[in-house]
Amino acid sequence: MTHPPRWRLAALPLALLVAGCAGTAGRPDSSSGPLPDKTPPPMARVAESFVTAPMPEHEIDSVAAWNTPDGGTWLIATAKETHRLVVYDGNTGAMLREIGGQGDAPGQFLRPNGIAVFGDIVFVVERDNQRVQLFELPSFRPLLQFGKGELKSPYGLWLHELAPRELELFVTDSFMADYRIQLAPPLDELDQRVKRYRLDLRGATPTATLLEQFGDTSEEGALRMVESIAGDPVHDRLLVAEEDIRIGTTLREYRMDGTYTGRSLPPERFQAQAEGVALWACADGSGYWITADQNPDRTAFHVFDRQSLAFKGSFAGDHIAVTDGIWLHAVGTKAFPNGVLYVSHNDEGAGAFDWREIARALELRVDCTQP
Repeated sequence: MTHPPRWRLAALPLALLVAGCAGTAGRPDSSSGPLPDKTPPPMARVAESFVTAPMPEHEIDSVAAWNTPDGGTWLIATAKETHRLVVYDGNTGAMLREIGGQGDAPGQFLRPNGIAVFGDIVFVVERDNQRVQLFELPSFRPLLQFGKGELKSPYGLWLHELAPRELELFVTDSFMADYRIQLAPPLDELDQRVKRYRLDLRGATPTATLLEQFGDTSEEGALRMVESIAGDPVHDRLLVAEEDIRIGTTLREYRMDGTYTGRSLPPERFQAQAEGVALWACADGSGYWITADQNPDRTAFHVFDRQSLAFKGSFAGDHIAVTDGIWLHAVGTKAFPNGVLYVSHNDEGAGAFDWREIARALELRVDCTQP
């Protein structure tokens, strides 16, 4: 959720996780307008594998996971109100430790929001420090801070590897004309909604370079209130959550070069607010997009085909609500051998859905070896 600022103003996260298959992927249909829709089946129920103990003082927003060298799994969450990271056991939900505190020095935070893990590095977006920080895992040693003077009100991020230790990183920037009423800037200023960086991790000291900023400025394609973003280079696709319910919340489809395709996910699917987005991906180009619809009663998770974006079904848990960021961890863990969907919950914690249970409820593939 894009919350009003204290006075200034960060899917879902969001991971491109590839399982092993072979084949050739097709290209997305680039026809304009919203994707065709059909009457959905009843909402499936998928029981949560765990929900963490409530800690409302933290205002938990986004999550990312990391498999530790000793065979465990960490679920790392951003805590906006206490300006720190919270680390949970990714198999049980038990709270393990807290990292950081309020400030602008390396290792400190001001309103951390988006988070992602690549290899043994965790990336954290800070809205009120207007930067991205990189930390080495498992020590959380600060490696790099960048974006100051370029980012205005950053929220979400997505990254992928271009070459060994060379990354491309996208950061959403939801600056407003009037923060008090969440009034977006004029259309002609919305060409700065997403920043694209090139990161070089090959040397002793990582470097980050701003390459460009982009955003459509038409009524149909403009990004007025942005947070979560995720991409799929195989299908030349970025999905960006448009959270402004006043114009119709949905996810807009952009190409990797930053141009709007003319398509959005069907806005009628999102009854509350489009939030987190993540990709379950196979090497042959197949898979699923998972999106979060932030309902205050129970979050609805909508699933779409990776290639065509056709609707596959929706599910909800028994407890998970008001979800911001989500993280699809396709790498098996001790508790979740076929992967797990981690989600934030009610600004006070996080939860987990076993991928096997999601696949069973919606008749999806459990792994990439299935037809």
